[in-house]
Amino acid sequence: MKIVVLVLACLVVRPAAAELPPEIARLLAGLKIPQDDVSVVVQAVDAPEPILAHLADAPRSPASVMKIVTTWSALEYLGPAYTWPTEVYFLGPFDGRKLDGDLALKGYGDPYLVVEELWKLLRTLRGQGLTEVGRNLVLDDTFFNVDEPEPGEFDGQPYRTYNVVPNALLVNFKAVQFQFTPDSAHGRVQVSMDPLLPNLEVRNNLQLVDGACHGFQAGIEFNHADPRALAEVELNGKFSRRCNPYGMGRTVLQHDTYAFGLFTELWQEVGGVFRGQLRKAQIPADQTPVLTWRSRPFGEIIRSINKNSNNVMTRQVLYTLGAESAGAPGTRANGIAAIRSFLTSRGLDIRTLQLTNGAGLARDERASMRLLTDILRLAYKSPFAPEFMASLSLGGLDGTTRGRFVSRDGDSLMHVKTGRLDHVSALAGYVHTATRTYTVAIVMNSEDAHRGPGQELEEAVVRWTQAQK
Repeated sequence: MKIVVLVLACLVVRPAAAELPPEIARLLAGLKIPQDDVSVVVQAVDAPEPILAHLADAPRSPASVMKIVTTWSALEYLGPAYTWPTEVYFLGPFDGRKLDGDLALKGYGDPYLVVEELWKLLRTLRGQGLTEVGRNLVLDDTFFNVDEPEPGEFDGQPYRTYNVVPNALLVNFKAVQFQFTPDSAHGRVQVSMDPLLPNLEVRNNLQLVDGACHGFQAGIEFNHADPRALAEVELNGKFSRRCNPYGMGRTVLQHDTYAFGLFTELWQEVGGVFRGQLRKAQIPADQTPVLTWRSRPFGEIIRSINKNSNNVMTRQVLYTLGAESAGAPGTRANGIAAIRSFLTSRGLDIRTLQLTNGAGLARDERASMRLLTDILRLAYKSPFAPEFMASLSLGGLDGTTRGRFVSRDGDSLMHVKTGRLDHVSALAGYVHTATRTYTVAIVMNSEDAHRGPGQELEEAVVRWTQAQK
């Protein structure tokens, strides 16, 4: 009797494997991908049951599709009108022109404090009369208590922009765009960077050579000459004079030294005077800001997150949820707890959900395609559905699916989120036919799934969905 009960229990918890449509089964067979490596759910938003559910309850790695979980939870919790403040303080007497003391900036996690926004903030300060900062720049990033692995721990690429860790005073994603141009007249490779950072030195050891333009990163090796200080970039390698101008985005410096360098450059651009140093400190609670700069509303920011699959912006949102739900400082653990609590309050079964950073940039994040489908169906019926749906890539037209789904003869539109890691490929979102809207959730966790087989599966499932009535 005990053996029978045990067998029945195993049958109950085993995820159901529905028979796949013949064209999809043939595709997987041709690709030599086991059907057990794939989960697929297709369900009309107004139907109680899916029309296709293959291993729907299996916990899978969804890569960046996990951003759907984080961003929708945050949109519902914070609301589309939510904004992040960045506060400016005068720590000393101000005579209408010169501040005889420190200028302080306190961040509250704005995910989109890019160059243009910081420039506008500083222009506003100049408009209030401030011309000269007499002492130092004080930075306060204590609103988040960041508990993250080192940036290179995920894949050994610490200077890639997708690996930037959160910070309450995140500025311009801590990124610099390097541009490499062959200069045959002078026999060199010209290097420019945007933004210019006066505290970052570039050591250009690139050789301009003949021959075809080829190789990883067009032959450019990017290194920090002093990894401890991160104040100097060293460029080595051979760059062909036949190469077109080549761009490379990388992260440099630390959060505080990057913000300091960018402030120094932009403050001079707007006509300000500053000769001080960087100081990190917590602003006293009794201080009153002279300026509170507000971010764009979350209803706009969510588009930059999902369409472009921005990892650090998603992680900023996770810490924000932690602060808003449990009080400052915001933590990763509290952000994850807030998401789990919120999803449970909406009646969702979250037993397959495992969050690490909420962005999918982790090997151990998991979710079932049934859970993603249930989230998408709830989001479709939400008052904030327009903001959420508009944040997803418009199939074939923008974001991470640009060029993938080419519209033919009025084919249906899609709003989808994609995800890819080594051996992982996923897609989830909405497929709109002439008569109905379907949610689709597709994932392949299989050897080399990211090298093309995953996308072939996703496109086959989308075509099958488009053919449904």
